[in-house]
Amino acid sequence: MNAEQYDALVLGSGEAGKYIAWHLAKSGQRTGVIERRYIGGSCPNIACLPSKNIIHSAKVATYFRSSDEFGITKDNWTIQMSGVRDRKRKMVDTLVKVHLDRYRTSGAELIMGEGRFVEPRTIEVELPEGGKRVLRGERVFISTGSRATIDPIPGLLEALPLTHVEALELDYVPKHLIVLGGGYVGLELAHAMRRFGSQVTIVERSDRITHQEDEDVSEALEQLTRDEGIELLSGTVVARIEGKSGESITLHGTRAGSPIAIEGTDLLVATGRTPNTDGIGLELAGVERTGNGHVRVNERLETTAANVWAVGDCAGSPHFTHIAFDDFRVVRDNLSGGHRVTTGRQVPFCLFTDPEFARIGLNETEAKARGIPYRIAKIPMALVLRTHTLSETRGFMKALIDRDTDRILGFSAFGVGAGETMATVQLAISAGLPYTALRDSIFTHPTMAEGLVVLFSAVPANAK
Repeated sequence: MNAEQYDALVLGSGEAGKYIAWHLAKSGQRTGVIERRYIGGSCPNIACLPSKNIIHSAKVATYFRSSDEFGITKDNWTIQMSGVRDRKRKMVDTLVKVHLDRYRTSGAELIMGEGRFVEPRTIEVELPEGGKRVLRGERVFISTGSRATIDPIPGLLEALPLTHVEALELDYVPKHLIVLGGGYVGLELAHAMRRFGSQVTIVERSDRITHQEDEDVSEALEQLTRDEGIELLSGTVVARIEGKSGESITLHGTRAGSPIAIEGTDLLVATGRTPNTDGIGLELAGVERTGNGHVRVNERLETTAANVWAVGDCAGSPHFTHIAFDDFRVVRDNLSGGHRVTTGRQVPFCLFTDPEFARIGLNETEAKARGIPYRIAKIPMALVLRTHTLSETRGFMKALIDRDTDRILGFSAFGVGAGETMATVQLAISAGLPYTALRDSIFTHPTMAEGLVVLFSAVPANAK
């Protein structure tokens, strides 16, 4: 077949893919990026940044609700979800324009359409205006991302549930939102919608939310959730669903061995992610998949097909934009003769509830499972004086220190500014600094970083 020739083709314009395209195009290679809908991928359009935009609007709503505490009287205020949505849309429009400018200045060609492999390193694109283009790349990069998982629960698909995509486009406050799943997406949106005025129920299969974290973290997040007025039903297995989201919905299942029925008006599904690897012709390209549908890659993000790479969510990388960006750096450096791998890299993360939970490195659960001896320091967030100026003293910080050395093994924080505070500790870990470097630093008063002096001053003495 006659195909247009490119030095590089990128299928999907997500975080890793777009940076690969911009880098290669600026280096003089003819580069094409095939995107079916979201310019720049999910992060600036329907995921990370839009959700944090909505969450901040919910935070502002709490300031109005508690304005008397700050000596401000504000009567008869209301939530206009259309205004919340429009603020988010304005941000997204700005970000899309930024991306389009990057395509222009880099020289990468953005091709809107539905792409699928028809033979090795050859992609057929169905154009939105009709017609097709066939493109062949000397190198091909798969960056198709992931989507919200819809579990095969009887009645779930027919209920037309919200995913995070639709939830971020609501122009009304749900009367009673049922959130199926107590993970990151579920918790963040549940808390935001509660602050907008929804009655909210979280339904979680595991015995505790964020079950992969230490028990004190789960307990703190569960207490926060209940203090916000959210009903939390952990240990609940949903067997079937009746009704239609936006009208009336009923979840039938069991909890602690007893039958349970949960009624609401709207249903949000947040039970995980499914890689976007179906229907794109991977088998025709010689690209294998894993048992859970991710593109099979090695530690250099190379697929089973020559000169084909996969990056980001679709490759099974941890589902964070900052990890996808690092996938780009792995590929970029290796294309230049480097030997960079994905194994052993740091994976920081932050849950954007209010307050936030952030972690880098090991937690106690992981250290115990791996038989790693450690010392622990833990302080209440109230010991960080900055929190008192903000009236936000909830939470704690804790750090794991190697038992026999002063090496920092991990850091967790549940409190205001946790994500920003974590970055300081992460830098120390990356530089191989002992915890004493932070303990003995002079941080500005009053800042959240100053709390690290208090935390690391609480590290027990080395047993030696």
